[in-house]
Amino acid sequence: MKKTLAIIMAAAMLMSTMTACSEKTSRLEKIKEVGVITMATSPDFAPMEFQYVDANGKDVYAGSDIELGKYIAEKMGVELKIEAMDFTAVQAAVTTGTVDMAISGFAKTEERAESMELSDYYNIDNDDSIGQGILIMKDRAAELNTAESFAGLKVGAQNGSLQYNLVSEQLPSDVTIEPIGSLNDGVLALTTGKIDALAVSGENGVLYAGNYDEICMSEFFFDYSSEGNVLACQKGETELMAEINKILAEVNEQKLYSQWTDEATALAESLGIE
Repeated sequence: MKKTLAIIMAAAMLMSTMTACSEKTSRLEKIKEVGVITMATSPDFAPMEFQYVDANGKDVYAGSDIELGKYIAEKMGVELKIEAMDFTAVQAAVTTGTVDMAISGFAKTEERAESMELSDYYNIDNDDSIGQGILIMKDRAAELNTAESFAGLKVGAQNGSLQYNLVSEQLPSDVTIEPIGSLNDGVLALTTGKIDALAVSGENGVLYAGNYDEICMSEFFFDYSSEGNVLACQKGETELMAEINKILAEVNEQKLYSQWTDEATALAESLGIE
Protein backbone atom coordinates (compact mmCIF):
# COMPACT_ATOMS: atom_id res chain seq x y z
CA MET A 1 0.00 0.00 0.00
CA LYS A 2 2.81 2.41 0.94
CA LYS A 3 4.58 1.61 -2.32
CA THR A 4 1.42 2.27 -4.31
CA LEU A 5 0.86 5.58 -2.47
CA ALA A 6 4.42 6.63 -3.18
CA ILE A 7 3.94 5.91 -6.89
CA ILE A 8 0.72 7.93 -6.96
CA MET A 9 2.38 10.86 -5.19
CA ALA A 10 5.37 10.78 -7.57
CA ALA A 11 3.02 10.72 -10.56
CA ALA A 12 1.09 13.67 -9.14
CA MET A 13 4.29 15.66 -8.66
CA LEU A 14 5.36 14.88 -12.21
CA MET A 15 2.01 16.02 -13.58
CA SER A 16 2.24 19.19 -11.49
CA THR A 17 5.71 19.94 -12.88
CA MET A 18 4.54 19.29 -16.44
CA THR A 19 1.56 21.58 -15.95
CA ALA A 20 3.75 24.32 -14.52
CA CYS A 21 6.08 24.06 -17.51
CA SER A 22 3.18 24.18 -19.95
CA GLU A 23 1.85 27.25 -18.19
CA LYS A 24 5.22 29.05 -18.21
CA THR A 25 4.71 32.75 -18.71
CA SER A 26 5.86 33.93 -22.14
CA ARG A 27 8.06 36.99 -22.58
CA LEU A 28 5.15 38.90 -24.11
CA GLU A 29 2.98 38.07 -21.10
CA LYS A 30 5.77 39.15 -18.74
CA ILE A 31 6.13 42.47 -20.56
CA LYS A 32 2.43 43.17 -20.20
CA GLU A 33 2.39 41.95 -16.62
CA VAL A 34 5.32 44.16 -15.58
CA GLY A 35 4.13 47.03 -17.75
CA VAL A 36 7.55 47.73 -19.29
CA ILE A 37 9.32 46.73 -22.51
CA THR A 38 13.11 47.19 -22.61
CA MET A 39 14.78 48.32 -25.81
CA ALA A 40 18.50 48.28 -26.57
CA THR A 41 19.88 50.88 -28.95
CA SER A 42 23.16 52.55 -29.87
CA PRO A 43 22.32 56.29 -29.83
CA ASP A 44 25.01 57.46 -32.24
CA PHE A 45 23.17 56.89 -35.50
CA ALA A 46 21.24 60.07 -36.28
CA PRO A 47 18.56 60.48 -37.49
CA MET A 48 17.53 56.98 -36.38
CA GLU A 49 18.80 57.19 -32.80
CA PHE A 50 20.78 59.89 -31.06
CA GLN A 51 21.19 61.54 -27.68
CA TYR A 52 21.24 65.13 -26.49
CA VAL A 53 20.95 67.10 -23.26
CA ASP A 54 17.84 69.25 -22.86
CA ALA A 55 17.52 72.67 -21.21
CA ASN A 56 17.16 71.00 -17.80
CA GLY A 57 20.38 69.05 -18.19
CA LYS A 58 18.55 65.79 -18.76
CA ASP A 59 19.74 63.19 -21.27
CA VAL A 60 17.17 62.69 -24.01
CA TYR A 61 17.06 59.90 -26.59
CA ALA A 62 15.55 60.87 -29.91
CA GLY A 63 15.28 59.63 -33.49
CA SER A 64 12.98 57.70 -35.77
CA ASP A 65 13.88 54.35 -34.17
CA ILE A 66 13.21 55.81 -30.73
CA GLU A 67 9.78 56.93 -31.91
CA LEU A 68 9.17 53.44 -33.26
CA GLY A 69 10.04 51.98 -29.86
CA LYS A 70 7.66 54.41 -28.17
CA TYR A 71 4.89 53.50 -30.61
CA ILE A 72 5.34 49.76 -30.02
CA ALA A 73 5.22 50.28 -26.25
CA GLU A 74 2.14 52.49 -26.53
CA LYS A 75 0.31 49.93 -28.67
CA MET A 76 1.16 47.20 -26.16
CA GLY A 77 -0.07 49.38 -23.32
CA VAL A 78 3.30 49.43 -21.53
CA GLU A 79 6.13 51.87 -20.84
CA LEU A 80 9.34 51.94 -22.87
CA LYS A 81 12.67 51.58 -21.08
CA ILE A 82 15.66 52.46 -23.24
CA GLU A 83 18.98 50.73 -22.60
CA ALA A 84 21.72 52.71 -24.38
CA MET A 85 24.96 50.90 -25.30
CA ASP A 86 27.42 50.58 -28.15
CA PHE A 87 26.37 48.69 -31.27
CA THR A 88 28.21 45.45 -30.47
CA ALA A 89 26.64 45.35 -27.01
CA VAL A 90 23.18 45.90 -28.53
CA GLN A 91 23.48 42.69 -30.51
CA ALA A 92 24.82 40.78 -27.51
CA ALA A 93 21.97 42.07 -25.32
CA VAL A 94 19.29 40.83 -27.67
CA THR A 95 20.89 37.43 -28.31
CA THR A 96 21.26 36.78 -24.57
CA GLY A 97 17.77 38.06 -23.81
CA THR A 98 18.84 40.77 -21.37
CA VAL A 99 16.53 43.15 -23.25
CA ASP A 100 13.15 42.52 -24.84
CA MET A 101 13.99 44.01 -28.23
CA ALA A 102 16.69 45.92 -30.07
CA ILE A 103 16.01 48.76 -32.48
CA SER A 104 19.23 50.22 -33.83
CA GLY A 105 19.17 50.64 -37.59
CA PHE A 106 19.56 46.91 -38.25
CA ALA A 107 19.84 45.68 -41.80
CA LYS A 108 18.59 42.14 -42.39
CA THR A 109 21.42 39.64 -42.78
CA GLU A 110 21.60 35.84 -42.78
CA GLU A 111 23.96 35.90 -39.80
CA ARG A 112 21.51 37.95 -37.72
CA ALA A 113 18.58 35.78 -38.80
CA GLU A 114 20.41 32.74 -37.44
CA SER A 115 20.98 34.25 -33.98
CA MET A 116 17.95 36.52 -33.51
CA GLU A 117 14.26 36.79 -34.32
CA LEU A 118 14.06 39.51 -36.97
CA SER A 119 10.93 41.53 -37.66
CA ASP A 120 9.22 42.38 -40.90
CA TYR A 121 10.72 45.39 -42.66
CA TYR A 122 10.05 48.95 -41.57
CA ASN A 123 11.48 52.17 -43.03
CA ILE A 124 10.22 50.78 -46.31
CA ASP A 125 9.44 54.20 -47.79
CA ASN A 126 13.12 55.17 -47.73
CA ASP A 127 14.32 54.91 -51.32
CA ASP A 128 17.89 54.55 -50.01
CA SER A 129 18.97 57.20 -52.50
CA ILE A 130 21.88 58.22 -50.28
CA GLY A 131 23.04 54.63 -49.89
CA GLN A 132 26.03 53.30 -47.95
CA GLY A 133 29.30 55.17 -48.27
CA ILE A 134 32.54 56.38 -46.73
CA LEU A 135 33.49 59.52 -44.86
CA ILE A 136 36.93 60.93 -45.68
CA MET A 137 38.94 64.07 -45.07
CA LYS A 138 37.89 66.75 -47.53
CA ASP A 139 41.45 67.37 -48.70
CA ARG A 140 41.60 63.76 -49.96
CA ALA A 141 38.34 63.86 -51.92
CA ALA A 142 40.07 63.89 -55.32
CA GLU A 143 42.23 60.96 -54.25
CA LEU A 144 39.72 58.64 -52.55
CA ASN A 145 36.89 58.21 -55.01
CA THR A 146 36.95 54.55 -56.10
CA ALA A 147 37.04 51.22 -54.30
CA GLU A 148 40.64 50.66 -55.45
CA SER A 149 41.75 54.03 -54.09
CA PHE A 150 41.31 52.73 -50.52
CA ALA A 151 43.88 49.92 -51.04
CA GLY A 152 46.28 49.64 -48.11
CA LEU A 153 44.39 52.19 -46.00
CA LYS A 154 42.74 52.00 -42.58
CA VAL A 155 38.95 52.12 -42.75
CA GLY A 156 36.87 52.35 -39.60
CA ALA A 157 33.59 50.47 -39.16
CA GLN A 158 31.43 49.35 -36.27
CA ASN A 159 31.83 45.69 -35.32
CA GLY A 160 28.96 43.54 -36.54
CA SER A 161 27.52 46.32 -38.68
CA LEU A 162 26.38 46.28 -42.29
CA GLN A 163 29.16 48.75 -43.09
CA TYR A 164 31.80 46.39 -41.64
CA ASN A 165 30.60 43.64 -43.97
CA LEU A 166 30.54 45.98 -46.98
CA VAL A 167 34.11 47.09 -46.34
CA SER A 168 35.34 43.49 -46.07
CA GLU A 169 33.43 42.43 -49.21
CA GLN A 170 33.80 45.38 -51.57
CA LEU A 171 37.07 47.16 -50.76
CA PRO A 172 40.53 45.77 -51.63
CA SER A 173 41.71 42.84 -49.51
CA ASP A 174 44.66 44.78 -48.11
CA VAL A 175 42.40 47.33 -46.43
CA THR A 176 42.78 47.27 -42.64
CA ILE A 177 39.39 47.42 -40.95
CA GLU A 178 39.60 49.33 -37.67
CA PRO A 179 36.70 48.38 -35.35
CA ILE A 180 35.07 51.37 -33.65
CA GLY A 181 32.68 51.44 -30.71
CA SER A 182 30.58 54.38 -31.91
CA LEU A 183 30.38 56.65 -34.92
CA ASN A 184 31.45 59.56 -32.75
CA ASP A 185 34.63 57.64 -31.93
CA GLY A 186 35.05 56.90 -35.63
CA VAL A 187 34.77 60.54 -36.67
CA LEU A 188 37.29 61.51 -33.98
CA ALA A 189 39.66 58.83 -35.25
CA LEU A 190 39.21 60.14 -38.80
CA THR A 191 39.80 63.80 -37.97
CA THR A 192 42.87 63.00 -35.86
CA GLY A 193 44.45 60.81 -38.55
CA LYS A 194 44.12 57.47 -36.77
CA ILE A 195 42.11 56.09 -39.68
CA ASP A 196 41.92 57.13 -43.33
CA ALA A 197 38.19 56.68 -43.79
CA LEU A 198 35.00 55.73 -41.98
CA ALA A 199 32.27 53.52 -43.43
CA VAL A 200 28.80 54.92 -42.68
CA SER A 201 25.25 54.99 -43.94
CA GLY A 202 24.66 57.87 -46.33
CA GLU A 203 22.24 59.56 -43.94
CA ASN A 204 24.78 59.49 -41.12
CA GLY A 205 27.56 60.66 -43.38
CA VAL A 206 25.65 63.67 -44.61
CA LEU A 207 24.83 64.75 -41.06
CA TYR A 208 28.42 64.37 -39.87
CA ALA A 209 29.81 66.16 -42.92
CA GLY A 210 27.43 69.02 -42.20
CA ASN A 211 28.93 69.43 -38.73
CA TYR A 212 32.61 69.06 -39.62
CA ASP A 213 34.07 71.39 -42.25
CA GLU A 214 37.09 69.17 -42.79
CA ILE A 215 35.26 65.94 -43.75
CA CYS A 216 32.98 64.89 -46.62
CA MET A 217 31.47 61.84 -48.25
CA SER A 218 33.61 60.07 -50.84
CA GLU A 219 32.24 59.87 -54.36
CA PHE A 220 32.54 56.09 -53.97
CA PHE A 221 29.45 54.32 -52.65
CA PHE A 222 29.03 50.64 -51.87
CA ASP A 223 26.91 48.47 -54.12
CA TYR A 224 23.95 47.96 -51.83
CA SER A 225 20.18 48.26 -51.98
CA SER A 226 17.81 48.01 -49.03
CA GLU A 227 14.23 46.89 -48.56
CA GLY A 228 14.18 48.62 -45.20
CA ASN A 229 15.32 47.92 -41.64
CA VAL A 230 14.39 45.27 -39.09
CA LEU A 231 14.27 45.12 -35.32
CA ALA A 232 15.34 42.12 -33.28
CA CYS A 233 14.26 39.96 -30.34
CA GLN A 234 15.88 36.94 -28.72
CA LYS A 235 15.78 33.79 -30.84
CA GLY A 236 12.62 31.80 -30.12
CA GLU A 237 10.49 34.75 -29.00
CA THR A 238 8.04 34.20 -31.83
CA GLU A 239 4.96 35.31 -29.89
CA LEU A 240 6.53 38.66 -29.02
CA MET A 241 7.73 39.14 -32.58
CA ALA A 242 4.29 38.35 -33.98
CA GLU A 243 2.83 41.09 -31.78
CA ILE A 244 5.52 43.53 -32.93
CA ASN A 245 4.93 42.68 -36.58
CA LYS A 246 1.25 43.55 -36.21
CA ILE A 247 2.26 46.97 -34.94
CA LEU A 248 4.84 47.40 -37.72
CA ALA A 249 2.10 46.72 -40.26
CA GLU A 250 0.23 49.76 -38.88
CA VAL A 251 3.40 51.86 -38.98
CA ASN A 252 4.04 50.94 -42.61
CA GLU A 253 0.43 51.39 -43.69
CA GLN A 254 0.24 54.87 -42.15
CA LYS A 255 3.76 55.81 -43.35
CA LEU A 256 4.61 56.89 -39.81
CA TYR A 257 8.29 56.09 -40.04
CA SER A 258 8.87 58.56 -42.85
CA GLN A 259 7.24 61.24 -40.72
CA TRP A 260 9.43 60.35 -37.73
CA THR A 261 12.54 60.42 -39.93
CA ASP A 262 11.78 63.89 -41.25
CA GLU A 263 11.16 65.18 -37.73
CA ALA A 264 14.31 63.51 -36.35
CA THR A 265 16.47 64.84 -39.17
CA ALA A 266 15.26 68.37 -38.56
CA LEU A 267 15.87 68.02 -34.81
CA ALA A 268 19.37 66.60 -35.26
CA GLU A 269 20.31 69.39 -37.66
CA SER A 270 18.93 72.07 -35.32
CA LEU A 271 20.99 70.66 -32.46
CA GLY A 272 24.12 70.21 -34.52
CA ILE A 273 24.14 66.53 -33.59
CA GLU A 274 27.41 64.90 -34.51
